[in-house]
Amino acid sequence: MHPLLRTTMLLAALTALFMALGWTLGGSGGAVIALVIAAGMNLFTYWNADRIVLSMNGAREVTEAEAPQFVRLIRELATRAGLPMPRTYIVDSPHPNAFATGRDPNHAAVAATTGLLSILDRDEIAGVMAHELGHVRNRDTLIMTMTATIAGAISMLANFGYFFAGRGSDRVNPLAMILAVIVAPFAAMLVQLAISRVREYGADRAGAAISGKPLALASALEKLERGAAQIPNPAVAANPALAQLYIVPSFGGSMDNLFSTHPATANRIAALREIAGSSGGGRGARVSALDPLPAVRRRASALDPLGPGARR
Repeated sequence: MHPLLRTTMLLAALTALFMALGWTLGGSGGAVIALVIAAGMNLFTYWNADRIVLSMNGAREVTEAEAPQFVRLIRELATRAGLPMPRTYIVDSPHPNAFATGRDPNHAAVAATTGLLSILDRDEIAGVMAHELGHVRNRDTLIMTMTATIAGAISMLANFGYFFAGRGSDRVNPLAMILAVIVAPFAAMLVQLAISRVREYGADRAGAAISGKPLALASALEKLERGAAQIPNPAVAANPALAQLYIVPSFGGSMDNLFSTHPATANRIAALREIAGSSGGGRGARVSALDPLPAVRRRASALDPLGPGARR
């Protein structure tokens, strides 16, 4: 099944679950109240999600003067992807990871941790950031914001189920209400995670095409999974809902199951190697007509590990 069709079906299922919960708890009145709450939450999240996510991660916007090699790399990748230049952020954290946010390509932001920049080489960093730009190009940042908001609304509605339940002859069956309050948030979580896993494979394919080096992205995923398993992510520890945003699970050890935020890293690597094989093989195997990224000399730095003094 095509990823876009699968995502559309999952979003429709999540929306139907939300409306069914409102109807179960309060009949037509409950459904209307649920719709109003969801609309308000979606409107607020649509306009503010990027600022909320960046703030929760302690991300700091950087300019070309502060992180020249990193910002120039993002600009080059954005040009290859046919995207406007996103705002570029660095998170001062030893935890190696990256994410993208923003409601559309014109309001996008990409971020990487100093931990990631310190353990990957330039081709690997390019692969990771191309993956994040793939999320932007595929509108995944908006899709994941929508699913997180609807899932959150379902949980909130379930928690306050008794307040929405009817009274007297309009009161719903207590057993049905209890089942709805317990089952609906769990089902919403499963749908949300399924959408997240589908979008990761799509972003990997896009990242391979944008960077032109699928094996460099595969190598980066391998290193990031090991690093993420060893170094905790305080942002996700405080807010578990952020876990789906990152390129690899924040605690490492991803597995393909109903409760995982990401596909198994081994399966993602296998898919990238298949892409590389079909395009000629090798670490630098190209999957687009674009010229390969030039190499640079690296120099360690807290803000720009690619090296503020490196020559292109």
